[in-house]
Amino acid sequence: MSGDSPTPAGDILELSRRLVAATADLSFAPPVAHVYRPLEYAWDAHAAYIRAYAGLGARVLLVGMNPGPHGMCQTGVPFGDVGMVRDWLGIQAHVRAPASQHPRRPIRGFDTARGEVSGKRVWGWASARYGSPRRFFAAFFVWNYCPLAFLEEGGRNRTPDKLPAVERAALLGPCDEALRGVAAALGAERVLGVGNFAAGRVRAALPAAGVPLGVVPHPSPASPLANRDWAGAFERALAGNGVTVPLSERPREG
Repeated sequence: MSGDSPTPAGDILELSRRLVAATADLSFAPPVAHVYRPLEYAWDAHAAYIRAYAGLGARVLLVGMNPGPHGMCQTGVPFGDVGMVRDWLGIQAHVRAPASQHPRRPIRGFDTARGEVSGKRVWGWASARYGSPRRFFAAFFVWNYCPLAFLEEGGRNRTPDKLPAVERAALLGPCDEALRGVAAALGAERVLGVGNFAAGRVRAALPAAGVPLGVVPHPSPASPLANRDWAGAFERALAGNGVTVPLSERPREG
């Protein structure tokens, strides 16, 4: 099925393909009106991210929740603010617009003019602390737990924790399996959920992994804590989870 060699990057690409297949036929009732699947229509960028950065020795796995409409939905990269993905991560690829789109949340790929605050914060912090992507990814890898985004009729983003129990259960199984596979492929020595939902899924999927599990704050502008000093709170949470970072210029909050 895959032409990628048995390396961390090759293994994670294969896990991504399996996750696409396992979630392809899932359906979701109203209030979900549109489901975006960026691992399908933005596969080239997603694969470029994994090939470039999944094999650099990361031992800490950061797990986000799911694609945001202005981030990974556009670029196929977790916390995928288009400017940071293009200019710092050095990734740009053709994105095939999905057939069904919400008129208020169009997929423009790398032509999108709107940025994502969460992505600016995550990758801006990484840039300020580590300088180069290769140095950052020698310490961390970033993976989104769920590959799907859910939009209501009015355009509101509906997070996976708000899905009905039956729909959520059908989704969580494949996502748990992929998360276990990614952690194993990396040889992760610590797995941290970004936000409470992701941290809960980390604990549910990896109870017997034998590595420390924890939580760090989500950078979403919907969080008052994130808007006060996300970078500081994030670094304190990393330290509380036994993760040290280089001493360098603190990033400005975006």
